[in-house]
Amino acid sequence: MTNASPSSSIEPSRRRPASIASDEEAIAAAIRLAGEFAHGASERDRDRVLPWEELEEFTASGLWGITVPRAYGGPGLSNRTLAQVIAIIGAADGSLSQIPQNHYYAIEVLRVGGSEEQKRFFYGRVLAGERFGNALAEVGQRDFTRRTRLVSDERGDFVEGRKFYCTGALYAHWIPTLAVAVEDGPETSYLVFIPRNAPGVTITDDWDGFGQRVTGSGSVQFEHVQVKPEWIVPFKASFDRPTTIGPQAQLMHAAIDLGIGQGAYREMLRFIGERSRPWIDAKVERAVDDPLTLYGVGEVKVRLRAAEALLARAAALVDTAQCDMTEQTVAAASIAVAEAKILSTKAGLLAGSKLFELSGTSSTLSEDNLDQYWRNVRTHTLHDPVRWKYQAIGNYYLSGKLPPRHGAI
Repeated sequence: MTNASPSSSIEPSRRRPASIASDEEAIAAAIRLAGEFAHGASERDRDRVLPWEELEEFTASGLWGITVPRAYGGPGLSNRTLAQVIAIIGAADGSLSQIPQNHYYAIEVLRVGGSEEQKRFFYGRVLAGERFGNALAEVGQRDFTRRTRLVSDERGDFVEGRKFYCTGALYAHWIPTLAVAVEDGPETSYLVFIPRNAPGVTITDDWDGFGQRVTGSGSVQFEHVQVKPEWIVPFKASFDRPTTIGPQAQLMHAAIDLGIGQGAYREMLRFIGERSRPWIDAKVERAVDDPLTLYGVGEVKVRLRAAEALLARAAALVDTAQCDMTEQTVAAASIAVAEAKILSTKAGLLAGSKLFELSGTSSTLSEDNLDQYWRNVRTHTLHDPVRWKYQAIGNYYLSGKLPPRHGAI
């Protein structure tokens, strides 16, 4: 376990991030990085080595800025490209594909609810190489209410509270934090962008889940942390009306699961081709000729290909909704993303399991660490239960009921 002291800080990327201008450039950069990240991914997972150098390369590639709108100096690339980039990185290293998810999430929250001044400032920081983490979730509250408070007095505005599941906060320059405030009326919520080195901020690297082990998803403590008004972005207001914050967030989660599944599938092909033995009743000499092995490989491939197609379809609908955010366009995007998330969950888990079933007992040796794929996809797919997505989809098609706008559908 590692504690980051309140005074610790991270410098922006050592070099200004590259400029990415097109979908093709983004995909090419992701493929190049994935090739680099694959080397050492197993060791990082097994020994829990935090990927500082890899994140520097990731940031410097320009990929962390691909969703910054064109009007603010970014390329404003499509959600399909965003999903492809995440999946490509995820096939190489599931943790590295999840770390920037909340960074892109914060960019979308700014796009939907930030002021012009806030967009210019924070988008500029992204394009300069600074990373956003997150401090959204809390533990210990069965009703999912937040206890972290935004309070004000004659000295200014302050944040007080403790967060967990803070993916990316350990590596971030800014920690977008969900805080609630009671003003003249009902309680409302804000996303407060807090510098990681602000006095009163303590980041604890206490994530000990069996998967996604180096995502930095630990705790953040805020002890009367003073914040500037220009760092406070309306949050609840962006869910009181139809927006694409939720569908885009879920699209990225689906892409992470798909990518991990694709990585497991590739490893399965390699292992079967190089080391597996056919079952005795197959009466063949090579595992690649075992008919039931071929059946299993085909099953995994079809599931992954179907998930990939649904993900592309959902991304297109999120793009459409971003251009015209109405009840109907956002609902259509949310349902399409839910469909993709269901299938990416099923396909990713299937790939992680079949990797062992089709490869044989030797694939369980600890030196190969092939269980990283199953552990990673199992851990990540627990974010939002697919059983509730089925319910929302059924309601939408049967009764025309629009899905809830809480961002987790």
